[in-house]
Amino acid sequence: MDKEKFQREYLINASKGILYNCLSTPSGLSEWFADDVNIRKDVYTFLWDGAGEDARLLTKKREEYVKFKWLETEEDDDDKSFFELRIKIDALTGETALIVTDFAEEDELEESQLLWDSQVDKLKRILGS
Repeated sequence: MDKEKFQREYLINASKGILYNCLSTPSGLSEWFADDVNIRKDVYTFLWDGAGEDARLLTKKREEYVKFKWLETEEDDDDKSFFELRIKIDALTGETALIVTDFAEEDELEESQLLWDSQVDKLKRILGS
């Protein structure tokens, strides 16, 4: 089944540096994204309820974005098995936004979006946002 790309934008009341730390480090990611996160070289293992999912860190730019590729889908269409967490500062208002780019199968699209909403709500609580 073909996956659809989707983006979600969330206003986050935190500095770029603190937010980037939550998006790019195992300790930061384990606070809101997964139960635990381990890293070996450029492969992050995200643990949920004891089950692990591996993702390779494809690219990152300090205080701007991180982009991961799920490893179990490496044989899949390259363009549809990554997720990206990007920090955007509004030039007019100075507000910080987190832009999530991900993919989901059509019948799982709404569920995936709600999961991101829930995870980012947890991130906002941790940041006091």
